[in-house]
Amino acid sequence: MSATDVPPTEADGNAHAFAQAFAMIIFSEIGDKTFLIAAILAMRHPRLVVFAGAFGSLVVMSILSAAMGHLLPTLIPKRWTQFAAAVLFIVFGVKLFLEGKGMPSGNEKIREEMREAEEEINEDAAVRDGTGRATANGDVIPLEEIEAGGPIGNGHARDMSKSKSSIVKDTLEGARNLCSFFLGPVFVQGFVLTFLGEWGDRSQIATIMLAAAHNVYVVALGTIIGHSCCTALAVIGGRYISTKISAKHVTLGGAALFLLFGLIYLYEASQSADMDIHDHIPMD
Repeated sequence: MSATDVPPTEADGNAHAFAQAFAMIIFSEIGDKTFLIAAILAMRHPRLVVFAGAFGSLVVMSILSAAMGHLLPTLIPKRWTQFAAAVLFIVFGVKLFLEGKGMPSGNEKIREEMREAEEEINEDAAVRDGTGRATANGDVIPLEEIEAGGPIGNGHARDMSKSKSSIVKDTLEGARNLCSFFLGPVFVQGFVLTFLGEWGDRSQIATIMLAAAHNVYVVALGTIIGHSCCTALAVIGGRYISTKISAKHVTLGGAALFLLFGLIYLYEASQSADMDIHDHIPMD
């Protein structure tokens, strides 16, 4: 066996998994809505508290995502999880490439994301401090409009339409208020807004697929450290950074990274398939 045929060691595989997880988070999160939420909150509240809330949420999300990915190989053969990871990374990469290609060269896209993030924070704050009321579709009506007889809907109809989802929502609100009492409203606001923004995001799905193909602890560590860097950057100078970076360049860089990951996993899945074929060939 030549030196080039020596299989990679476990340490090499872990190093590659860590690098992939870290790079994926950096390219996915800088300039993302959760990045901007942390930046805006840090301009209104103590930075350390905002960092603790947002980063704590991302740690929980990383652990949950890695755990879900760790369970996949127990349900699906690893070769198929690698193929699935390859397909998902290629799809994400193509999608990001098309999005980046259609973006203007400036930072108008990030400014738009920042406006949306500010609206979410203001709506959440209005509901929390009692200066507004959330409607069924998530819009917030100012308290002044409600007192002036604004369109808040028929009270009897709202009572009759209360369902299990609203009961669950009320329960979650109660839990949030309890946490706010012990941890502080700023911490809880950063935690909740970040968690909701990340749930179902492509970085979460990518974390699941990375954990399915590699050491779950290494992937979780890589994503957590990546999130810590992005969150620290957001609370220290997120507003300034968002005016200097180009969403087009960041998106295209992320597209290239995801496409590279897709090709890597496609190669690894084909190698696993070849090994399975050789294992089933009877020896003379």
